[in-house]
Amino acid sequence: MPITFDHTRIRVSNLEKSIDWYCRTCGFELLKRTDKSPSGNQLAHLQIPGSAHKLELTFSDDYEVKVPEDLAHTCIRVDDIAAYCEMLEGLGLEIDLWPGNWRETFKDGKKMAFITDPDGYEVEILEH
Repeated sequence: MPITFDHTRIRVSNLEKSIDWYCRTCGFELLKRTDKSPSGNQLAHLQIPGSAHKLELTFSDDYEVKVPEDLAHTCIRVDDIAAYCEMLEGLGLEIDLWPGNWRETFKDGKKMAFITDPDGYEVEILEH
């Protein structure tokens, strides 16, 4: 019996803002949206074209989102990480590295960066 990894759910504090952020910065597309799940949450299912895995954003008015630092992260891969980081900076995002500036670090062959979504979840960026 084959098993596949379908989706990951994260709680967000503003569904509209998170949908917009993940679509603009990470290339996700909105697959479907549910205004009231059986448990009363609003849900948005996002997916990067060509990827089988989905990201489920969950929102409810009665839940306060507090993401502990370095608890969990998602990861995307891009064809040209330098061009991608340029695009992200053009959107006003800060590129996180340890240590230093991505332009210098990438010259040494270490091509990995992080951005942080509106709630504090990190998104790792790797090159294919």
